[in-house]
Amino acid sequence: MVFINAFILASVLASAFAAPVAERQVESRALPSVIATSTAKSYLSELTVATESNSPAYDRDLFKTWDIISGTCDTRETVLKRDGTSVVTDSACKATSGQWTSPYDGATTTDPSTFDIDHVVPLKEAWISGARNWTPAQREAFANDVTRPQLVAVSASSNRSKGDRDPASWVPTSTSFVCTYIKAYIQVKHFYDLSVDTDEKSALASFLASC
Repeated sequence: MVFINAFILASVLASAFAAPVAERQVESRALPSVIATSTAKSYLSELTVATESNSPAYDRDLFKTWDIISGTCDTRETVLKRDGTSVVTDSACKATSGQWTSPYDGATTTDPSTFDIDHVVPLKEAWISGARNWTPAQREAFANDVTRPQLVAVSASSNRSKGDRDPASWVPTSTSFVCTYIKAYIQVKHFYDLSVDTDEKSALASFLASC
């Protein structure tokens, strides 16, 4: 795992379903409930610290996406409806109009095809911190989890920038979202009993100290 990027830490710390039947407007919803800072600190202390392992080697295809969540709406469509404003979908649950703002970088769009659905805890990060030992069904559930704060609609560019990095080397450029991101990351790791490496835990603790 990459060592903590001091510049990232310094710069950020310094700143503070309904099933469709025809075209319909869908009320936007917030990211699933994110834990309080005090809970995040407690959860972080409970995470196992371990060296990451990529043996056997990670393969994106080991995490099946996307699943049908409700009616004809799959995971991506569900998150787009949740995270957008004034979203209209067709009978196949595809968003035909709406507005989206990426919490990672503040980018906005009215074209959902320009946004990705990001896994707050990246799939490869999950793999090397424990998911390699899961069953295919467990990995599929993780990759399509719309109950925990694990999936979020973001600009494609911010998603590419993040890649599979953990908070020791990447956090959102929108500083107002960093605390939410860090707490969500810890919440997901704790729920799925995924480990953290030393640098990762140190970075998480540093960010939490300013939340």
